[in-house]
Amino acid sequence: MSDTKYLLPHLRRIVTSHDAKGSSIVQSDVEIVSEAMQIAHDRGRAASIWITTDSVPTNDNNKDEDGGKRVIEDTSNFKLVHPTGTNLRSTELAPGAITPMHRTSSLDYNILISGELVLITEDGTEKHIKNPGDTVIQKGAMHAWRNPSQQWARWITVLIAADPVIIDEKKLLPEIGHSA
Repeated sequence: MSDTKYLLPHLRRIVTSHDAKGSSIVQSDVEIVSEAMQIAHDRGRAASIWITTDSVPTNDNNKDEDGGKRVIEDTSNFKLVHPTGTNLRSTELAPGAITPMHRTSSLDYNILISGELVLITEDGTEKHIKNPGDTVIQKGAMHAWRNPSQQWARWITVLIAADPVIIDEKKLLPEIGHSA
């Protein structure tokens, strides 16, 4: 047993989705409780935040090219993710700043690193993300980000190309909308 007290807050996972009319909603907002890892002699903890069972084959494993220097030419997702690829990205938002509502055809894992953010969905729901490690899973839903604090916010996003969401036979294509 470890004599080091576990001081980190539990992770929070917010998942966005769509209602029957195609408007973005918060599907779930849960606390993820980590468990002691025996491999670390109970001095480490881990938790699965989101697991996919689909395969994502890549040919990038043996390339010498610096993936951080690649340019995404395709504009269908605002040059944020290649139509058949992924993008690991850091984003920073100034104190008081807000993004416009937007959507990409991608599955995004957004992980707060520092500062605070407010996730805003089309239905007006606001979720305050304030602990490092808090994670928002975006599934092609319209959303905006607001920094409510006096400090810069930084988060890491993994974008994975996806087919557009379809609601009532209508494709919800990438879009940059109004200010939240």
